[in-house]
Amino acid sequence: MRIVRFFKDGKQGYGLLANDADITVRTEDEGFGPASFVEALAGGEAGLANFAVALQAGPSIPLDSVDLATPVPLTGKLICIGANFGKHAAEAESVFTPGKHATFFLRVADGVVSPGAPLIKPKLSNAFDYEGELAVIIGTAGRHISVENALDHVAGYSIFQDGSIRDYQLEAPQWTLGKNFHATASLGPAFISADELPAGAKGLRLQTRLNGELVQDASLSDMLVDVVAAITTLSSVMTLEPGDVIAMGTPAGVGFFRKPQLFMKDGDLCEVEIERIGVLRNRVIDEA
Repeated sequence: MRIVRFFKDGKQGYGLLANDADITVRTEDEGFGPASFVEALAGGEAGLANFAVALQAGPSIPLDSVDLATPVPLTGKLICIGANFGKHAAEAESVFTPGKHATFFLRVADGVVSPGAPLIKPKLSNAFDYEGELAVIIGTAGRHISVENALDHVAGYSIFQDGSIRDYQLEAPQWTLGKNFHATASLGPAFISADELPAGAKGLRLQTRLNGELVQDASLSDMLVDVVAAITTLSSVMTLEPGDVIAMGTPAGVGFFRKPQLFMKDGDLCEVEIERIGVLRNRVIDEA
């Protein structure tokens, strides 16, 4: 199933993609707000199936008649993995030394915008870099999840653009500031249930384009820490809960390590595409 969250006429709701152009919808005044989707995620496959059946019973409207929101409401955790593709880790070796454990960090909801919404290049920096990533959406909660059961806790997938302010990221002992500027990341366009994709999304192709130019191109099979390993590692530290998002890291080709460097600026169009998931598009504007 393919599900979107949207705003229309001052209301939000959820829609089930019937095809590439139409969605069947239910709105928050019918009980289909963000909390209802998180509840469906918590219910596992049966919860999602029931949610989809209810959406299917709603009226059909054109997809382009709504404003898309992030598929999940970002009321839970947003956990990211750094340097998780071998070639990207290699290009970053001058500024990053891997440790015994994988590099995880958190992003806050204030830094994430919806599909189609503008990414904001901050006043404080010109080093606004793109990062296309797979987003893993957690369904049923778990702690100390085994390798064998890890994918049972994945409700589905989406796309994340982990926009990074490189000088603030790399000129500090840890990455929090550079990874959390207001409205520098995005998530969407849709939630794709796990049963529609290969296990762990392995083998799918990720591409990032800036103004139509291909700048990143890799297989998700190239991730050093795959979805199973990310879930087992994180759940050994914290409880993973319905609606949590794990952003799985970006491949080589980021702007900081290009010669000359390539950063996003006002008017640019950033597109992240993952096959069988979709395309996440956002324009860049200068901070007012």
